[in-house]
Amino acid sequence: MNQVKAAAEKFLPEAQRFLLELISHPSISGTGEQPVQELVAERLAPFGQVEKVAVPESIKQDPEYTFASAELDYRFRRNVVLHYPSTGEGRSLILNSHSDVVDAPDWPEAFTPRVKNSFVYGRGACDAKGHLATIYLTLLVLQHLKIKLKGPLQVQSVIEEEVGGNGSLALIRQGYTADAALVLESTELKIMAANRGAVWFTFEVEGRSVHMGKSYEGVNAIEKTCVFMKAMRQYEQRLIAESRQVPLFEKYTQPVQVNFGTIMGEGWPSMVCGKVRLEGGVGFLPNKTLPQVKKEIEEVARNCGDDWVAKHHRVSFNKLHNDAYAISPNHPIVKTMEQAVRTAGLVPEVSGFIVSCDARLFNRVGNMPTVVFGPGTISDAHSSSEKIELKQISLAAEVLVHTICAWCGTESFRQTS
Repeated sequence: MNQVKAAAEKFLPEAQRFLLELISHPSISGTGEQPVQELVAERLAPFGQVEKVAVPESIKQDPEYTFASAELDYRFRRNVVLHYPSTGEGRSLILNSHSDVVDAPDWPEAFTPRVKNSFVYGRGACDAKGHLATIYLTLLVLQHLKIKLKGPLQVQSVIEEEVGGNGSLALIRQGYTADAALVLESTELKIMAANRGAVWFTFEVEGRSVHMGKSYEGVNAIEKTCVFMKAMRQYEQRLIAESRQVPLFEKYTQPVQVNFGTIMGEGWPSMVCGKVRLEGGVGFLPNKTLPQVKKEIEEVARNCGDDWVAKHHRVSFNKLHNDAYAISPNHPIVKTMEQAVRTAGLVPEVSGFIVSCDARLFNRVGNMPTVVFGPGTISDAHSSSEKIELKQISLAAEVLVHTICAWCGTESFRQTS
């Protein structure tokens, strides 16, 4: 057994305890992150210089900012950044993950973590407090082995990933960049060199409301919305056809999709519906850009074959708007991670991530080569049985240690397999 593996297994119980403590804090995105961020800052302090970085109110004017359903207040919530000691002579690297979670109204035990059959259960276990615990274990191994890095290593615990990435966006705009970035999400230890994009849309259409006794004189907004929905399903088929064989996404049956999430009509059962508001989302691959997809959705509404819809609708994109991105599978950071996976005794797999996350901000806004990687299965995220396997946390930490050493460089450490 090599020394990295032995150290990761030795300190795994400590990482487990940290994870259980993290989960016990209900850090709902957009409101409740600060207590858990204080905990993260406390645990990271022994490893180097820790900053609690304020998010400026001016971020709300940034074109990449994502608005939530309610106004977000940044007076009492901070991002946390650790600067691990280095000589400053090698390549720099960011390890990023988020402390915020989605709510769990139908899961009473969500914030009462438990361990069963080597899995940790609780809200945030795999999205993404398990990844903060993985980073913590990685740091414990680096410290235990007295590994001295040449290149700067930056650890980021950010807020508001679930809103759309405003925490990471703020840090990037504030100059927290590096030669490469690793965003930790649940990829089952696969190396994700690309990320699907996602945009939420709102479609509104006005009808003409009259009493049902004279419905022939009215225009039913529900029926007009159905016309738009049918046209969007046709657009989905086009999107699927245009997305076949996109590099890094070939293995997926349907990596792109159109979804209808919420719908609300104004009126009364005995009245023709006078207005409908429909909200949904579109997932897309790096063969398309975010502005392109927005334009295509608008064109669907204008050209759906119904003159009334064309003249009386409104399409907006006021919430989540995550672009897609991809880097070459031959990029040095990808190749470095492939070798790190092999050194940890695993078979590397490079692919594209069909879930949207903060990675696209580091690549698109920060101009950094970015990879998504981490333990856990994304299908467990946001579920009422969210969990993560402790063994995967240990393996992921091994991979991260080997990646950090190879990418940043070390003064004397020699990796063994």
